[in-house]
Amino acid sequence: MVRKISWTLMTFLAFGVAAYAVLNLVFPTTRNPFVQNIFAISPTAISMHLFGGFIAMISGAFQLNSRFRNRFTLMHRWLGRLYILAVIVGGTAGFVLALSSFGGLVSHFGFGLMAICWVGTTLAAYWQIRDGNILAHRDWMLRSYALTLAGVTLRIYLGLSVVIGIDFADFYPVLSWICWVPNLLIVEWFVLTRFYRTSNV
Repeated sequence: MVRKISWTLMTFLAFGVAAYAVLNLVFPTTRNPFVQNIFAISPTAISMHLFGGFIAMISGAFQLNSRFRNRFTLMHRWLGRLYILAVIVGGTAGFVLALSSFGGLVSHFGFGLMAICWVGTTLAAYWQIRDGNILAHRDWMLRSYALTLAGVTLRIYLGLSVVIGIDFADFYPVLSWICWVPNLLIVEWFVLTRFYRTSNV
């Protein structure tokens, strides 16, 4: 029950951010000034990043559902291929955007490293399944989707900063790290504790 509720909440938030990405892509009038400025500077990169992120958010959520994986094996494989392609597109564009991101060097390194890790973990998951290592594949996919969900946690932290009253210019460089590093650490804890429990049965 807890796992089902967690997946439902995660998927709800992921779909919400995916919808936000589509709105920014399709309806320019919905863009806030910050996003509008990025479109003005790097229209191709931001469009690729939002489109890749949208596809990765949606397809990745279903990939983590065990019932879906077991019942629709062929669709799971094709969605996996779509997810990989989406991450490559979104991650590459994200790296380009990081080079000129707001917040200076701290933001450049934060978002840039996230983009590298996002693509890297996804490719690692692909290589593992190609070698037939199903458990390792799942672990790397968890890491990959944790980074995909940085799009969710970024907006949660950004909203909290507004409520608390933290200045955007001061908070944004911090945001470039906390939107993804804690996600990855939580997944690493989950993977390591699961391995520990299994090896000590």
